[in-house]
Amino acid sequence: MKKLGYFISLVFVAFILLISRSPNAFSWGFYAHKKINRMAVYGVPAPLAAFYKKNMEFITKHAVDPDKKKFVDSAEGPHHYINLDHYGAKPFDALPTYWSAAVKKFTEDTLNKYGTLPYEIIYWENKLTDAFKKKDLQLILRASANIGHYVADAHVPLHTITNYNGQKTGQTGIHGLWETAIPEAFGNTYAHINGGAVYLKDPEATVWNILKQAYPLAQAVLATEKEVTTHFTESQKYLPHKNGEFKKQYTQEYIAAYNKALNGMVEKQLRASAIDVASFWYTAWVNAGQPELSELK
Repeated sequence: MKKLGYFISLVFVAFILLISRSPNAFSWGFYAHKKINRMAVYGVPAPLAAFYKKNMEFITKHAVDPDKKKFVDSAEGPHHYINLDHYGAKPFDALPTYWSAAVKKFTEDTLNKYGTLPYEIIYWENKLTDAFKKKDLQLILRASANIGHYVADAHVPLHTITNYNGQKTGQTGIHGLWETAIPEAFGNTYAHINGGAVYLKDPEATVWNILKQAYPLAQAVLATEKEVTTHFTESQKYLPHKNGEFKKQYTQEYIAAYNKALNGMVEKQLRASAIDVASFWYTAWVNAGQPELSELK
């Protein structure tokens, strides 16, 4: 029995090491994804706001479902990022707006290799619209939670480049530093949103505009970390390594210094995520004919 337990532990460790080396393993941390979906609820205009406030706990809890799915479905990973730099100096000119055209131009294998995030957002937006039309409560909630996740991922600059974790520039670990360590350290100070959602006349264009805003920030994310590091020794930057840890942990002093040097970038991207999530929810409801939802239980 002890040997079996030891074997299971080894398999688990190997699995964790494997996913920690994969670009599919990275996303806003659980805390941030839940906070974004929760904040988005307060961005929804009336009368839809009442429905989302009623179901806030479900939408908050299940904001992390797409990340959990990556542990059991190898096809899920590419839905969370798009390596725009793979497509040349003008990726937004190179990549078609719509999935069918993109497949025709690049093949599905290539798209899956370098990420399908913008197309996944529109897939779930269409699912949510259909769910509202059918008044399918469970699908409305699931699609809402998923849209929240993927729209939030599109706001992460490191989700848009092949150097997603600084592995090409000697900055391994920066992904978790930017999107997990900083929100967990300072998220309780972020200002809440009250309203802000708008009807999106062209959801596809909105998705690509989000990426156009996030993509240029990636170089600043990397360059700023390089600069901040010059002011810290190794022992000042990282906590003492403990047995059983798979990666180095940053000190609170370093996290604070990096956050300050970014000049509020993480909070701005998190807040923009929440407003855009609310806008996608609202748009799906309007496009479904603004169905009455008060009777759904």
